[in-house]
Amino acid sequence: MRMSNLHHFTEHHRYCVSREFGLSGLDGRMLGSAYQPMVGAFAISLYRLLFEHVPAESIGYSEAEQQRKLFLTLGIEPNEKGRKFLVEQASMLEAVGLLSTSRIYMAETDDYLYEYELLPPLGPAEFFATQHLTLLLRDKIGKFAVLALREQFWCKEPEEWGRRSLNKENISVPFYDIFQLNTHVIDYELEQALAEVATVRQPAPRVEEPVIGYSDIILRFPRESVNRAHVEKLRFDHAQMGMINYIARKYGLGPQDVSRLLDEDGVFAPDGELILDTLQHKASQHFRQELKRQEKREVAAAKVVSLRSAAEEEQPIAPPEQSVEMEYYVEVPPQFISKCDIHQYNMMLRNEPYTRLLQTFFPGTIPGQLLDIFDNINLNYKLRSEVINVLIHYVMTLAATSGEQRMNRNFVEAIASNMLMKQVNTYEKAVRYIRDQSKVKGKGAGTASASGAGGTRQRTYAKGNRPAKPEIPISVDDGTAGAVSEEEFAAMMKMAADIKASKKKGVTKTQ
Repeated sequence: MRMSNLHHFTEHHRYCVSREFGLSGLDGRMLGSAYQPMVGAFAISLYRLLFEHVPAESIGYSEAEQQRKLFLTLGIEPNEKGRKFLVEQASMLEAVGLLSTSRIYMAETDDYLYEYELLPPLGPAEFFATQHLTLLLRDKIGKFAVLALREQFWCKEPEEWGRRSLNKENISVPFYDIFQLNTHVIDYELEQALAEVATVRQPAPRVEEPVIGYSDIILRFPRESVNRAHVEKLRFDHAQMGMINYIARKYGLGPQDVSRLLDEDGVFAPDGELILDTLQHKASQHFRQELKRQEKREVAAAKVVSLRSAAEEEQPIAPPEQSVEMEYYVEVPPQFISKCDIHQYNMMLRNEPYTRLLQTFFPGTIPGQLLDIFDNINLNYKLRSEVINVLIHYVMTLAATSGEQRMNRNFVEAIASNMLMKQVNTYEKAVRYIRDQSKVKGKGAGTASASGAGGTRQRTYAKGNRPAKPEIPISVDDGTAGAVSEEEFAAMMKMAADIKASKKKGVTKTQ
């Protein structure tokens, strides 16, 4: 527990306890035999006292109370010496992995609230496999005592079983051989209800990118800047700090870049309110300039060494992810079939910024002309990011499945303006829009193919002012003509003989 000022940790401050486990007999033995020699009996007593704040048959959180209860129960004087002693005991529990302490600032009361999150003790196998804990226990009780303690936690295998281990065969039945689950439909209502009534803490999303905090900005911000007063107001304005972090992640900005953008004119209104559109526009310009610089650096590096082909994958951190109902799922494009399944692809369309989606389509550098198109749609048309993602999916799918070149500014902006006219402002409306467009194109292609297969006529276009050539109907043998009778055949032969005789008479007269 890092505490620079003991006046921030007194008996008047409130606290609560949280845990998501229960203590078994083996856990209790580990606390008494392994952990107590390392941290002392008083620290283990503090751990057990905090554990009892939540009923033994339950998990979750305790009620918020004043820390006076801890001081009185443990017999500690509520003075500077007692506070320092309690901080030392809690710090030892934190060092060995039994406790995690958090301090929460309450803006409405201008005070702190402490949360003590208890962690379960390690089992014997995991504890003695952890080197730093084993070495600390050795320093406290000695090497031979550690070996003896380790032997006490294990019951040896019978000898007759050990000799037959080579012939051991696992005949257990797996889960799906007995039970069949309906995995075709995802019940989002059930998942949401379970999440709402759950008392345990949900696992935090995997975060690899650090969140830019107020301290990261104010330490780099110039003191003589005109916007200094506005930036200082961001300390307790979590909504605007959230918008700043979203823009920073969207355009790959660091704390220094954010501080420089906030120092520019026009970013803040006269009343100190952050102008999101202006900040986003400046961040987009910085992003484009950084891409150009990166291209130049890569070209210069290519003259000396070969470029590295593998790029680092970035894990998205986003505001709470929005789920996608299965009726609004779109098909995975051909270039993504080997990279992700349909669930992952649709979650990416719904939650990722359009800049990151473009990076997944282009493993190298995003073409500048293409980035200009979607930046213009985002900044001028004010389409939401999820709607732009669906537009990118639609255009990329057309380009991949048809032989025509679809990626041009007029085509993309025509679709975007049509979306604006039809008020397509949500993910669901965007999916319905591209489905309707696909149906229209499918009907047009079907009509063209049917007209081409029904006859051999071809359309003749007029050149200049001359009229088009008339279409001459061509007789087609449809198989309905019958055989010629003998009388008709005799009449036809007689007619042919008469024609032949008349021709011979005409030749004789001319001679």
